[in-house]
Amino acid sequence: MKAHKFIFFFTLLFATVCTYAQEITPSDTPNETQKAMLKRGYGMFIHFGVNTFSGDEWSDGTVPVSAYNPTRLDCDQWVRVARDAGFRYVLLITKHHDGFCLWDSKYTDYDVASSPVKTDVVGEVSKACKKYGLQFAIYYSLWDRHEPLYKGKDFGKYIDYMQNQLTELLTHYGPVQEIWFDGGWDKKPEEWQLPRIYSHIKKLQPTCAVGVNHTIVLKEGERKFALPDSMIVDNKYTFQYFPSDFRLWDPKIAHKADKKQYLHQGKSYYLPFEHTLCLSKAWNWFQKSSIMPVRDLDELEELFYWCTDNDNTLVVNIPPDQTGRIREHEANTIIGLNKRLGIKKGKPLPRNGKFISLNSNVTASSTYGNDEDKYGAQFATDGGMQTRWAAADTVATLSLTLDEKEPFNKISIFEYCDVKNGADGFSNYRTNRIKDYQIEIWKDGEWETIYRSDVPMGDCKVIHFPYSYRTSQIRLNILKASAPPSIYEFNVIYK
Repeated sequence: MKAHKFIFFFTLLFATVCTYAQEITPSDTPNETQKAMLKRGYGMFIHFGVNTFSGDEWSDGTVPVSAYNPTRLDCDQWVRVARDAGFRYVLLITKHHDGFCLWDSKYTDYDVASSPVKTDVVGEVSKACKKYGLQFAIYYSLWDRHEPLYKGKDFGKYIDYMQNQLTELLTHYGPVQEIWFDGGWDKKPEEWQLPRIYSHIKKLQPTCAVGVNHTIVLKEGERKFALPDSMIVDNKYTFQYFPSDFRLWDPKIAHKADKKQYLHQGKSYYLPFEHTLCLSKAWNWFQKSSIMPVRDLDELEELFYWCTDNDNTLVVNIPPDQTGRIREHEANTIIGLNKRLGIKKGKPLPRNGKFISLNSNVTASSTYGNDEDKYGAQFATDGGMQTRWAAADTVATLSLTLDEKEPFNKISIFEYCDVKNGADGFSNYRTNRIKDYQIEIWKDGEWETIYRSDVPMGDCKVIHFPYSYRTSQIRLNILKASAPPSIYEFNVIYK
C-alpha cells in the first residue's frame, strides 16, 4: 500500500511537471503528445489473460478465474525480448472483452489476485519497462462481458466502474504513454462518455495518448467505418469516437498516401494512425497450445517499413504462452527482424527505399470478371493494401511503365492469398495462388528475365538485385497458379 501511495504521488508530480502535454485541439500539425507518440514509433503488443488458457480469442466472461494458471510467469522476459527486438514501448492488454484484469483491482474479483497465480502483471511489466528503458502503454476494453454493471439498467454505473479501474491503472504504475481502447462497437459512441473519460486520463497522465478502435467513420453521426485505404483525402471523414489523439482500425493497413486531417463538428484535427499486426502467420492474438508458425522475415520487414512510414506507428503482437513466457522461436524471429533492420536506440526508425512504381501506369493481360473498378490493374500500384488486381486466368501478366532514368534494385510483391478460417473464428490460414513466375524488363526491344522462381510466391515476396536496373517497362509474368492470381501491391524500389 505504501508503494502505491508513493507511485500515486510520483504520477501526480509527473503530471504537474509535464505541462506541455495537452488535450487535442483543432490543428494541422501534431501536438506534443502526438510528436512523442511518433518518436516512439514501434511497440510490442502483448495479449495475455484467461483466453491464453481457454484457447479463445474472445471469451464471454464465464471462463473461471481458476483457469488462469501460468506455470513459469516471467514478465521480465517479455520486456527483455521487446528491448532486444528494438521496440520503443510495450502495449499490454490489461483487460480484454472478457473482463479479466491483469492487476489486483479492488472493483472486481475477476482478476489475477483471485487466480492461482496472483502476480500483478501490469506492475511487473511496468517495472520491467523501467528496467530496460522502454515506455509503457496499456490496452483496456470498453466492452466487458463479465462485469454485471455493464448489463445493468444504469449504464452510468459501469462508466464509473471503468473510470475507477482506469484510475488504478494510471496512478499505481508510473507514466503510461498510451491507452488503446477497444470494443466500442457494442454501445453507441455517446454512451461511453468519452469526453469525461478522456479528460480524466489527461488529468492523471498528461502525456498519455488516447485512441479508440474504429476511430473514423464515413459520415458524422453514422457508424460506417472509414477503411484506412480510403483515408487519402484531408478533411473528408469524421470522428466516431471523440476525443482521440490517434486513429485505429485494427488490423487494417494504412494507404501509402495516408492523410492526417479529420473532422469533428466542422473543425479539423491532426490524427496519426497506429497499425496493429500479429507476429503469428495465422493472425491469432492470444497464444494457442499448439506451436504456431510466424510470418516470414521478408513480410515482417516490408510491413515494418510500410506501417512506420508517413508519420504513423506500428505495434506487433507477440503473446506469451500458457507457461507465461514468450516462445523461443517467436522471440528469435522478432529479434532477428531487428538484426535485419538495424534499429538504433535514440535514432529515427529505418526506412525503405524510393518507390518508383507508385501510381505508375499498369496494364494486365486480363481482369477478373472484366470488373476494372474492383479488380483493375491500376490497384496493383495504387499504394493501398485493401485494393487489388485480379486476373481472369491462371496464366497472366502485369506490366508497369517506369521512368527509365530511375534506377531500382529491389522488388516487393504482396500477393492476395486464399484464406481459411480457424476453428476459433479468428485465426486464419493463407495459401498462395502463384506457383511459378518470372520478372522481366524491357531491354533492347525485347523482354529479358531478371528473376525466375517455381516456388510459391509467399505472402510478401522480396527480391534484392546485386546491382541496379533501369527500364521503361517491367513485367510480372505468371506461368502457373492454383487460382486466378491477385496482387495487392507490386512495388519497384531503389534502396
